[in-house]
Amino acid sequence: MSANIAQTFAQSAHRITPGSLPAEVRTKAKRHILDSIGNALAVSRDPFADTTMRALGRFGAGTHPVIGRTERLSLRDAMVANGALIHTLDYDDTHTPSLNHVSACAVPLILGLGAETGASGGAMLAAYVVACETAGRIGRAVNGGFHGRGFHATALCGTFGGALGAGHLLGLNPEQLAHAQGIALSYASGTNEWLADGAWTKRLHPGKTAVDGVTAAYLAAEGFIGVKHPYEGPRGLYANFLADGAPVDWDYLARGIDDDWEMLNVAIKPFPLCHANHAFTDCGIALHDKGLKATDIARVDALLHERQFGIVCEPESQKKNPSSAYEAQFSLPFSFAAGLVRGRFGLAELEPDCWGDPEILALGQKVHHGVDPDSAFPDFYSGEVVVTRNDGTVVWHREAVNRGTRERPLSQDEIVAKFHDNAAHGCDAAQAARIADCVLNLEDLKTGGTLAALVAREGD
Repeated sequence: MSANIAQTFAQSAHRITPGSLPAEVRTKAKRHILDSIGNALAVSRDPFADTTMRALGRFGAGTHPVIGRTERLSLRDAMVANGALIHTLDYDDTHTPSLNHVSACAVPLILGLGAETGASGGAMLAAYVVACETAGRIGRAVNGGFHGRGFHATALCGTFGGALGAGHLLGLNPEQLAHAQGIALSYASGTNEWLADGAWTKRLHPGKTAVDGVTAAYLAAEGFIGVKHPYEGPRGLYANFLADGAPVDWDYLARGIDDDWEMLNVAIKPFPLCHANHAFTDCGIALHDKGLKATDIARVDALLHERQFGIVCEPESQKKNPSSAYEAQFSLPFSFAAGLVRGRFGLAELEPDCWGDPEILALGQKVHHGVDPDSAFPDFYSGEVVVTRNDGTVVWHREAVNRGTRERPLSQDEIVAKFHDNAAHGCDAAQAARIADCVLNLEDLKTGGTLAALVAREGD
């Protein structure tokens, strides 16, 4: 390998303009930005949001709005808050090949820095795509392998995406963009230890990547020198954050970030669950629609890729007995059982009356997991259930490709409907309509401050 990856990324990022983005990429990007704002509005008045805002408020007030809130914070703290709100419900999109929540990182960045710089909507859109493309490629090159070492890919990859996205919005030249990535290496961090106990720490990762990305870009803009080989260096990202011997697709990285478009591989979620559970939730709903009852079932064998076991299947005692909505979101037994019992899965299924429902919990105890030899993971989160009835007969259902992906996309009508359902928890219908119109016509926006103000709570 002879290419310097940071320089290659910098040069290709610098080439991207609003006009150079294919129409399909521009349209999809705007839908994902809208989806992200809706996810934040859905949780903006919850106790978690109050706790987070109280803590960040201790640093003092500022001028930057927060989605669905009346408070104004500094640029840094507003990005942390917006990232946390977008990611709280785990309803935000995922770049599936890299196991990476790209929009939760990129949207706080363009909202905050777009307002700070007065950038146009077109410039914000291009910077958003640069951030998503960068983060997606960094994770895809290792087939989602950061998780194998215990790290959260979103936190690692999003930091570099943030550096290039922020640098693009600031108009940095290729040399400065390369240095921004070299600086970002010193900020990249974030582990998956939250899986052990359902802690809230994962929710902080997206906003942190925006803060660290902007910091790296600001430093590079002033002439700060970053390391030359943040990716391929002997003490760089891949050497430090992957298990020994894990493969890296250097040829893929050497193509830059404007060769094909990873944005098209970012999946919008139809359910507020870990993406690994979506196929099984759809399996449960499909079997419900066929008339199968929980009381008819003796055993359920759920088949998925073994790399997903530690996220949604193990430890079994925790996954089969979730003690909070957050634990429920990362439980395959619960997700399948709730889908089968209720025939749906929305925000209502994250309330205590669902994850504590004795019928759902009893069915979850009957769910066992095994390896799916035909799984398409990580490109798609395949799932299959083999259900043995009490009378010994067997019924099965398979979702080879999860909904919301490139091959099974949600329509714009479905995405807009999801936005309005979520937004109803944080604003009135008139404000939601104005937000949707603004985002879906983002290229027409004159200044980023307009959108940032529009998404905050009105009347204060």
